[in-house]
Amino acid sequence: MSRAPGNRPLAAPEPGAPGPGAGRGRTRLGVFGGTFDPPHFGHLALAEWARTELALDRVLFVPAGEPPHKRRGPLSAATHRVAMTRLAVRGNPAFAVSTLEARRRGPSYTAETVRRLAAAGPRATLPLLLGAGMFATFDQWHEPGEIARRAVLVVALRPGSRARRASRWARRGRGVVWLENPGLEVSSSALRARAARGMGMRYLVPDAVARYAARHRLYGPKPGRRRA
Repeated sequence: MSRAPGNRPLAAPEPGAPGPGAGRGRTRLGVFGGTFDPPHFGHLALAEWARTELALDRVLFVPAGEPPHKRRGPLSAATHRVAMTRLAVRGNPAFAVSTLEARRRGPSYTAETVRRLAAAGPRATLPLLLGAGMFATFDQWHEPGEIARRAVLVVALRPGSRARRASRWARRGRGVVWLENPGLEVSSSALRARAARGMGMRYLVPDAVARYAARHRLYGPKPGRRRA
């Protein structure tokens, strides 16, 4: 694990500590939000990387219901994105999916999510997994101070990068942890564009996710469009 000077690392687990809820001190619950449209191997690799590097007990994937940030193109229904995320994490007992944001009406604000999670588990440490691009706009988020007060900001560097930006959030709230990236350059937007051209997503998303997306015709070419 890498961290910038002055940043606060997460505590290491006690030797031989049992799993979550078994009477130990603090549970380390990584929170990984996003649209997951679709969830892909880049998401899974980063979550597992964070889990092992930061000694997390679990990683909670939180598909956004209504993302507050603008995005290009339509968004798949939350029910589909939750279903695909559940298929993606199947088989890893340390991964779980929350419908907290998918069920909430209105914009999916991270501040409200970490507030709810902190209230549900007051003894839990909440590392919030962020990409470098997302962290670059963190000051513009809804209630960034509230997020930083309740969650450790874990920023995944861009693949191959070791650069760490000076940030005022390193000295505020619970601090910032810089995480080296496993280096799988896959993006949901690129996968959607690929599928729209009639190309497959095999080896880029779990097979179960690819089958679900195909069955529900989420990303394929529009009617009448020929494959390039």
